[in-house]
Amino acid sequence: MKIHILGICGTFMGGIAVLAKQAGHEVSGCDANVYPPMSTQLEEQGIRLCEGFFAADIPDDVDEVVIGNAMSRGNEAVEYVLNKNIAYSSGPEWLSKHVLNKRWVLAVAGTHGKTTTASMLAWMLQYAGLNPGFLIGGIPANFGLSARIGDDPFFVVEADEYDTAFFDKRSKFVHYHPRTAVLNNLEFDHADIFENLDAIKKQFHHFVRTIPGDGLIVKNGDDENIASMLDMGCWSQTAAVHKMHDKNHKDDDWSIGKTSSDGKFFEVLLDGKVVATVNWNLHGSHNRMNALAAIAAAQHAGVPVELSCEALKEFKGIKRRLEIRGVVNGITVYDDFAHHPTAIEETLTAMNEVRGEGKVFAVLEPRSNTMRMGVHKDSLSDSWQQADEVCLYQPQGLDWNLADVVTQSKTPANIFDSTEKIIEHLLANVAAGDYILIMSNGGFEAIHQRLIDTLEAVNS
Repeated sequence: MKIHILGICGTFMGGIAVLAKQAGHEVSGCDANVYPPMSTQLEEQGIRLCEGFFAADIPDDVDEVVIGNAMSRGNEAVEYVLNKNIAYSSGPEWLSKHVLNKRWVLAVAGTHGKTTTASMLAWMLQYAGLNPGFLIGGIPANFGLSARIGDDPFFVVEADEYDTAFFDKRSKFVHYHPRTAVLNNLEFDHADIFENLDAIKKQFHHFVRTIPGDGLIVKNGDDENIASMLDMGCWSQTAAVHKMHDKNHKDDDWSIGKTSSDGKFFEVLLDGKVVATVNWNLHGSHNRMNALAAIAAAQHAGVPVELSCEALKEFKGIKRRLEIRGVVNGITVYDDFAHHPTAIEETLTAMNEVRGEGKVFAVLEPRSNTMRMGVHKDSLSDSWQQADEVCLYQPQGLDWNLADVVTQSKTPANIFDSTEKIIEHLLANVAAGDYILIMSNGGFEAIHQRLIDTLEAVNS
């Protein structure tokens, strides 16, 4: 089959392209921004890339065009596909029909932690010798790539609640039909497409409706929104994970037991009893919950708990999830994807498990659509109170003024209109032993490497 992908350089659509190529299809694609590292990865797979969305780049003998959710009516390539009556599908629809069909799908959903939990789960299956397929919205260090076709039957997919395509406004995850599903948490996000929290709950419930009766839902037992959503109807087996054990939990509930101060050791409890221990290099209660959910999901696929915990010892983490980008003269620069108040708070909590006596400088770019709309501005300042100082980037076109939030902050916070000024401020204030935590869901003008290069130049 000859496939052309519109919007091929996004993480998800790039993964679809890799899977299609590995499945034996002839793949080409186009995007508005064709640049490394995704362009390099795709070209190494033998996939032809074109810059821009032009009808002339779509092969005359194409069998199907896969359309990314960033595409809209009026786009030249989209209009050509519709006018010429060329067969087309969305990325999730194509994945469901051509890859997930007849496989044991393990889908990880939730507002936060999808990428990390899916990566842990795929690694557990790999460690157990099962060679799973996967499609993840990040690059797990253990694999070095975001997607692969793998062997039957297992396939791990990060199950996103964002909409599918301009012609399909359902959430992506309704296409995946998992046998094992993880529900990490549920909060209001993606305000550009969801009117309110109830609208998101509705989509999550559509997802729940697709899970078979003998399937398993691993749910966050501490999340009230997940509980109320499942009260709308649940027809599958469930297993709950909790941050700590409570005598009121059900007999088959999982929880976290004794934990070391640096988070590098914790006990795994089932029905309040220690069934395994984890020694690893990750930090933060959110990552322990991610690990617990992955352990429960892997067990459903036949992986013993002890083996999953062994796998976690060798789990290398995810790029852009509290990733150390460099250490210069005792100053550590971290990169993190956090762009929601809950994620910001959890990331700073994790930082407290690894920090020494130095200060933590949090650098935040409010880049997501929801952030740019100001939906979370009332809770934003509370999320960074564990930092010693905050540097906020106010880009052009932001729909609200960050000064409104700074006045509410008990932690010193400064607003900058350029990344150059942020770097200058940090250089004047950081010292050996300090930590710089940069949080954004975008490239942030490559501030991480520029900062490291400047620190090295100043101290050379």
